[in-house]
Amino acid sequence: MAGLSIAESLNSPTALGGPWKVYGSARRSIPTWFPSSLLHSYISFDAASLPDTRRKLSPLSAEITHLFWVAIQVRETEEQNILVNQTMLSNVLHVLTSGSGSRLRHVTLQTGTKHYMGPFDRVLPLSQTLSLPFREDTPRLPCPNFYYAQEDLLASHSPPLAYSVHRSSIIIGASTRSFYNFLLTVAVYAAICKHEGLPFRFPGTRYAWEHFVDMTDARVLAEQQIWAAATSRAKNEAFNCTNGDVFMWKTLWKALCDVFGVEFVPFDENEEFDVVVAMEGKGKVWDEIVREHGLERTKMEEITCFGAVRYVLSFGFQHVSSMTKSREYGFFGYADTLKCIRLWVNRLRNMKFIP
Repeated sequence: MAGLSIAESLNSPTALGGPWKVYGSARRSIPTWFPSSLLHSYISFDAASLPDTRRKLSPLSAEITHLFWVAIQVRETEEQNILVNQTMLSNVLHVLTSGSGSRLRHVTLQTGTKHYMGPFDRVLPLSQTLSLPFREDTPRLPCPNFYYAQEDLLASHSPPLAYSVHRSSIIIGASTRSFYNFLLTVAVYAAICKHEGLPFRFPGTRYAWEHFVDMTDARVLAEQQIWAAATSRAKNEAFNCTNGDVFMWKTLWKALCDVFGVEFVPFDENEEFDVVVAMEGKGKVWDEIVREHGLERTKMEEITCFGAVRYVLSFGFQHVSSMTKSREYGFFGYADTLKCIRLWVNRLRNMKFIP
């Protein structure tokens, strides 16, 4: 989601620091839906392998000036997350900074609000550790977090390398490859409900239904990352990144019902509902929907994250981030969350990801 919007934003004639020559990279080959015209070139390599990283990136070490890091691998434990994600970033930095002609001068690192909440499997009760709204100067939590390891790695390269950290909320964008893709998951859930005549029930708690949360349009995130890369005052700083508004899920859920063409069902806490259990075995139903509507051939298990959706919609706190620091430093990007939901759903449809 973030990579597509970054590539589009860098190609804008009004992009700060431009004109940009954009290289895209990932472990797998470029997907058919990604506009190759946005890229000067695409490099497929395994960042967890130093030999492969050196082989593929060394020829570019005298050309790359900015690195926009949005890569992520998710493993079973946070210790494993730390190892693989720190290794990937370390390998790329090593290759792009070790050559005599290296030109790399800035890295933008995308993380998220798990910086403040901790990993999904953490034991500490959130109510005892959270400080709201999330602010960039909040002390780190006393638990393992691969975001911390990545930030520390960048700091160890500075100077001469500058960096910026971007802590997004729930990202709204378009992709079939993002590990945590909330909007696409909810869209698939809605399509299956509509196809089978099932109620499109809110898969969360009463607290989440009635309290505030925020989101991040992938375009706003890209805009902030490019701004930080081209703004000297933003060097070596961390910034929250949200749309700048907040909403309640009961309001957004009605809007989603309208967008997806399903009937709104009021929340009823007396009815137990687990979206993970409800969607088990629905892969064949999604296959039918894909065939019926001529969509891109995808597997439900690969493009959805029902466990993450259940987690996010069960927060017992208001998930809101302060954007004050960004504004103080000169970034004023924003988006209307309800409008951007509609925009991205329409784009997902145009890309033939959902019906």
